[in-house]
Amino acid sequence: MFSTPHSLISYLRRIKSPHPSFLSQEIIVQFRPISSLKVVWRKDYRLDEAIENDKRYKLCARVVREVLNEPGQVIPLRYLEKRRERLRLNVSVKAFLGFNPGLLDTYYDRIKPKSEPVLFLRASDRLRGFLEEEKRIMMENEELIVSKLCKLLMMSKDKMLSVDKLLHVKRDFGFPNDFLVNLVPKYPEYFQIVGSPGEGKSFLQLVTRNPDFAKSVIERRAEDESRSTGIRMRPNFDYKLPPGFILRKEMREWVRDWLELDYISPYEDVSYLEQSSPEMEKRTVGVFHELLSLSLLKRIPVPILGKFGDEYRFSNAFSSVFTRHSGIFYLSLKGGIETAMLREAYQGDQLIDCDPLLEIKNKFVELLEQGWRERAEQRREQANERRKDMEFMGARAVHLKD
Repeated sequence: MFSTPHSLISYLRRIKSPHPSFLSQEIIVQFRPISSLKVVWRKDYRLDEAIENDKRYKLCARVVREVLNEPGQVIPLRYLEKRRERLRLNVSVKAFLGFNPGLLDTYYDRIKPKSEPVLFLRASDRLRGFLEEEKRIMMENEELIVSKLCKLLMMSKDKMLSVDKLLHVKRDFGFPNDFLVNLVPKYPEYFQIVGSPGEGKSFLQLVTRNPDFAKSVIERRAEDESRSTGIRMRPNFDYKLPPGFILRKEMREWVRDWLELDYISPYEDVSYLEQSSPEMEKRTVGVFHELLSLSLLKRIPVPILGKFGDEYRFSNAFSSVFTRHSGIFYLSLKGGIETAMLREAYQGDQLIDCDPLLEIKNKFVELLEQGWRERAEQRREQANERRKDMEFMGARAVHLKD
C-alpha cells in the first residue's frame, strides 16, 4: 500500500482523528508482537558529524574539569600526564597545552616543602573569566534547571531518583556541579533528599507535583499548533525517515497503526499497562523523547539511559526502540558508544532549537577558538620568519658565489 517512506508519512499526516471503533479494530488485527519487528540499522552521516564536531570541545572540557576538581584547582603536570588514558588524551599534556593556548597556565611550585620545584597547571585568567560567565548563565536559567529536575522526578516510577545517578547525568541536562548542595535546598516545596547520604544510598524525592511541569514537549507542540491553526491537533510524534531509508511493508503497517494509538504522556501513571503492549511501547518512546528533549544536545549515550531502566520502567532490550523507531530517533555508534539522538532536533548536523544553557558551551568554545586563532597566527608568523631567513641565506649564498 505504501511504496516509499514518504508516502507513509503523507498518509499519516492525512489521518487526523480516526473513528474509535475503527481504531480498536485495526489494533486488534494489525499489531504483531514487538519482539518480532526488525529494522536494519543504517548510518546517518550528518548526525554522526554532529557528535564528531563536539569531540575536541569535550576533550578540552574533560581536561579542565580534571584540573578544577583538584584541591586548590591546581595539579602537577606529571600527575595529569599519568591520567591521559582515563581522559582519552592521545597526546602529551605539554602538546595539549600547545594546541590549546590560553586555557591553562603553567608555573613552578613544590609538591612538598623540601622537594624540588616542578611544573604545575592552573586555570588561566581567560578560563576564570569563563567560569564567572558560567555562574551567571546558571543563575539566569535557575527556573529552567528546577523545572528539568522536577520533570525527571515526575516521570520516574516512585517520583524519586538516586543521587548518584543524577550526579552522573548532570552535564547531559545542564545541571550545576553543586546543584544538590546549593540548588535543591532552595526549593523545599519541590525537593527533599532521603536515605543515607554517607552510605551512597541517598535519593532525591519529589515533594510537590507542579502541573505546569506535567506537559511534555509533544503536548505543548500540539497545543501551539491548535492555537495557530484553530484545529484541535492530537499530540503525536514527528515521524521523519531519513532520505533513502526503506521500511519493510509489515513494519510500515505496524508504524502506521502504532502512531494512530493515543499519545501517552510520560508524566502519566502507567502501572496498569502491560510491559510488552503497544501502548507501553508508545509510553516508553514518549519518555525517551522527553528525556532527549530535556537534554542539552538532544542526545544521550545509551549506557547512561540504561542506568534509569528501573526508575522509568524500561525493558531489558530498551535500546532496540531507537532502531525500531528510526523516524523518531537515530542510534549513533560514533566513537564506539551507542548514543540515542532525537531526529527532529537536528537539521543536518546542527541543532535547530538550542537550550538556553547551551550558551555555556558556546562561551567555552569561543574561549578555545580564541586560543586556536592565536596559535594559527603565531605559526604563520613563525613560517614567515623561516621564509625570510631562507631567502636571506639564499641571497647571501649567491652573493658569496659572485
